[in-house]
Amino acid sequence: MGIQSPIPPGFANAVAESQSVFRVAMSAMARPGRPLPLRPSLAPPPPLAPTAAALLLALCDFETPVWLDPPLADARGVAEFLRFHTGARLVASAADASFAVLADAARMPPLAGFQQGTPEYPDRSATVILQVETLREAGWRLEGPGIPGHALLSADPVPRDFAAQVRANRGRFPCGVDVLFATGDAIAALPRSTRLTEIA
Repeated sequence: MGIQSPIPPGFANAVAESQSVFRVAMSAMARPGRPLPLRPSLAPPPPLAPTAAALLLALCDFETPVWLDPPLADARGVAEFLRFHTGARLVASAADASFAVLADAARMPPLAGFQQGTPEYPDRSATVILQVETLREAGWRLEGPGIPGHALLSADPVPRDFAAQVRANRGRFPCGVDVLFATGDAIAALPRSTRLTEIA
């Protein structure tokens, strides 16, 4: 019988750190396209990034269905870490999740395949957390609520048709998904209300 590896610790101060991460996440959603620093003191099982793990610990609980992409679902210890620290229910289908986390953002399923919400209950849509290597204030031109004038943002890696998917997602407003990008030390948001008007 093999020895089971211990589950890595979560937040040292669960209340204070969860509130801090929650505030950063809400600030990112309120200011689309602006990368904000996030450097949590977490060491989750790879390939789950500490920033993505912090978002899940702050935003999910036992009532939250979470979907993991294959690299995360197949990785040793990731599911156990999330279940232990959040109580979240892991689901097999991306369409059933309130939160979806992807370590391989370049192979993201279409945004249209995640929960879209309904006109009566648009809040029942999914939040998609994409782990990416880089965030830059260049590339996509963004407009919409929370953006004075316009903002520039690019993330890498993402699917080649990501910009077209974001435009289609905006067309489903008030339904559609919200996207959070997570690098090693920052996050940025692309809410469904944001218009991607061009690629600079």
